Amino acid sequence: MIDKRSHFRYTKSQKNGIFFILFILVLIQVVYVNIDFSKDVLLDVQNDEVAYFIKEVDSLKEIALQKSTPKRYPFNPSFISDYKGEQLGLSIQEIDKLLKHRKNGKYINSPKHFQQVSGVSDSLLNELLPYFKFPDWLIKKQGPRKTTTSSYTSTVKSISGVRDINTATFQELMLVNGVSESVAKRIVNYRNKLSKFSMNEQLYEVWYLKRPLADKILNHFKVLSPVNIKKININTASFKEILKIVYIDYELTKKIMNYRDEIAEYQSLEELKNIPGFPIDRFDRIILYLEAK
Repeated sequence: MIDKRSHFRYTKSQKNGIFFILFILVLIQVVYVNIDFSKDVLLDVQNDEVAYFIKEVDSLKEIALQKSTPKRYPFNPSFISDYKGEQLGLSIQEIDKLLKHRKNGKYINSPKHFQQVSGVSDSLLNELLPYFKFPDWLIKKQGPRKTTTSSYTSTVKSISGVRDINTATFQELMLVNGVSESVAKRIVNYRNKLSKFSMNEQLYEVWYLKRPLADKILNHFKVLSPVNIKKININTASFKEILKIVYIDYELTKKIMNYRDEIAEYQSLEELKNIPGFPIDRFDRIILYLEAK
């Protein structure tokens, strides 16, 4: 027997749904009738707020890209696989040579041996060196490395002394113990943003680079040559031009522009220090990109 009360409740629920839909339709009609859609609303992409937003989005994209960069971990080259070899940039022929060598029951016992068996180029070998990991017993058996003319030793010698950090490649930076591929690329990317490092201390500003590791890098790489940065005239520069400077954000750009309007013209960059809230600790870096004419 059908329960008439449950049937009635079900019918009532349907009615409530119908009334709700009708209410929405009526509401849409009211909005459509009372709002003027004839005027086109265009986004002003030249707006300063939009420019700042785009700058921030680009910065977040770069950080996301750095985080998504595949990480490489130490490995024993004797047990390389097809997939691993492809990830490392080896050709099919080079991978086949290594697999054949291993199939014959032989092992790779040094970076030089790896190059002899696979036939990889010096540049690729240099890039892979930080990731080679050999058994402790093999390292002890070989003893201290002797200076030879091999690709491996010449690479290690390349960071003896101090080199110019503004000409170093990310592969060369990776030769410093503890510098991974992602860290080295972040250093190069930040250097490009700065239009080259002007002072050694700027290395500490690289995103997620710990100070002890930065100190270690500065033992091998420093600013050795004069850096010529194209300066912007603070009295004629546009809002966007000033905003592009790494050390100046949107709020500080507004303060600089507003203060210029008040005083008519900057007679000296020292006047920037008169701006309320100006970051004095960044003054020496900011003036690398500005001039007062």
